[in-house]
Amino acid sequence: MTRQVKSPNGAVRRFGCRQRCYTNENLTISGIILFARRVGMFKVRREKVVAMLELDPYKPLPNPGETALIEIRPSVAVIGGGLSGMIAARLLAERGYPVTVFDKGRQPGGRGSIRVEDPYTFDHGCQYFTARDRRFQRYVEAWIEQGIVSLWNARRASCLRGAVNLVHDDVTRYVGVPGMNAMVRHLASGMDVRSGLEITDSRRVPGGWQLTGTKPIPELFDLLISSAPAPQTANVLRTTRLAEEAAKVNMLPCWTAMAVFDYDLELPFDAAHISASPLVWAANNGSKPGRSRHECWVMQASPSWSIEHIDDAPDAVAEALLAAFFEAAGAAPVTPRFTRSHRWRYASPEEPLRAECLWDAEEWVGACGDWCHSARMEGAFISGLTLVERVLNDRPRAPEFCR
Repeated sequence: MTRQVKSPNGAVRRFGCRQRCYTNENLTISGIILFARRVGMFKVRREKVVAMLELDPYKPLPNPGETALIEIRPSVAVIGGGLSGMIAARLLAERGYPVTVFDKGRQPGGRGSIRVEDPYTFDHGCQYFTARDRRFQRYVEAWIEQGIVSLWNARRASCLRGAVNLVHDDVTRYVGVPGMNAMVRHLASGMDVRSGLEITDSRRVPGGWQLTGTKPIPELFDLLISSAPAPQTANVLRTTRLAEEAAKVNMLPCWTAMAVFDYDLELPFDAAHISASPLVWAANNGSKPGRSRHECWVMQASPSWSIEHIDDAPDAVAEALLAAFFEAAGAAPVTPRFTRSHRWRYASPEEPLRAECLWDAEEWVGACGDWCHSARMEGAFISGLTLVERVLNDRPRAPEFCR
């Protein structure tokens, strides 16, 4: 069960209290702690968590009364609902931690979010992903069995000023089904996710972490994790030692254009890497499994072009990138049914930290994201996983004031 109690300063505290031997609903938190102290249940084994952190992609969230020992788990706030933040939140929740995820978007997804222009949808962020690390592969294999990930056997090409060359390689590419946000939505199932709420500040106060956002947040949290892009993490964690590390990472922007056509463009490719152009990538979203068969194209600009045009009007960006697309493909321009554009101000790290994650065991604060590990979805996953391993290694039990 999850209990809410008030600390001496009146702040609401949440505890994940799971018990098997004692089920008296009137048993107080202090009574549980006193009993645990007497029988020595708060002895911590400093074992390597890597061995005990079993990655079970089918594992459900725990129900009350499922553990053999009484455990008081610290409450956790996770800022950002992308893949790194959501895998960290999920793994902690599976181990009995009360976790709340705050995401400023309409729904979790991060750069795996989709754009819906009914009846059309676009993967306007991450286009596909690969899986090289065995830990990530286990999840991908399970997601395929569950129908939320599929192979994408696209016809690929390289385009240079109208010259199109088909490309073949042995790389296995995956996409979420029916959109690139499918994995994050699956991880978020059953979780306490507060969407449409941006965290603007955090500070350590007596009793925990206090968050300030665009909506009131009454709780205090024992442990704080930020999975937001590096500049936003540096800002929201500016009172911590982690801010300096996060501030070292320069995030590059990306303008994305989306277009719907009334008929098949009859191009020889489904996806293309583009050189010597404002664009670096274009793909037919309808070629991906689980999508509608509409002719919906996504075009992504290079970092240099995006920086140069960072404050341009969205309609002007869509027009420029559409013209660049037809020029690169060597095709006659076709007027689309409609176009849209989206600016990703923090699309990818110019140079990741190569630190996997950031963690301060003294202040109970951490950070994760692709900017910590590598600029791929797999990097985001490994970063969130590694942070959880460090949390469990250092703090597998109740906070100091509970002891």
